[in-house]
Amino acid sequence: MKEENKKQEIEVEEGNDAFSDSQSVSNETEQACDPEVEEETAESLLEKAKTEIAELKDKNLRQMAEFDNYRKRVLKEKADLILNGGEKVLTEILPIIDDLERAEQGMEHMTEVNAVKEGVELIIEKFMKFMKSQGVEPIDTKDKDFDVNYHEAITMIPAPAPEMKGKVIDCISKGYTLNEKVIRYAKVVVGE
Repeated sequence: MKEENKKQEIEVEEGNDAFSDSQSVSNETEQACDPEVEEETAESLLEKAKTEIAELKDKNLRQMAEFDNYRKRVLKEKADLILNGGEKVLTEILPIIDDLERAEQGMEHMTEVNAVKEGVELIIEKFMKFMKSQGVEPIDTKDKDFDVNYHEAITMIPAPAPEMKGKVIDCISKGYTLNEKVIRYAKVVVGE
């Protein structure tokens, strides 16, 4: 009898354990199916999403404002560069203008033409040295073959000698290159 009671007790205990397990599962199921728990989770997720959206919008607005400020700054710097870009070149030309003005004043009192000529030649030499420092070079035309990449034919005349055919006979206006790019073609007379 004692054994039977023990068996019944064990069975009751096992049944209680099974009952408590099934009760905990049913509690979890009830919580999962409970609309209030689901609503709280959905509301918290919605709040999180709204917060994240607000942060991203703020970040986007700040980046747009930064880019707009950068664009305005670059445009201002570009305008300043265009406006004042030639300042360095012009300030280097000023001493040459001073020399020309002094030569003009000197010509009023000078009677000797050679002295005036030498002064003007010095000024031209100084100016050409300045132009060379800026990358400007004259295009050589003397006894050169006519080249459409550097020369512009103003007229064609009969060649004084057979070897002068297709060559530059005279240069009407000098041409110049800036860093090896033609900025003005040499105007020449070509022999035919």
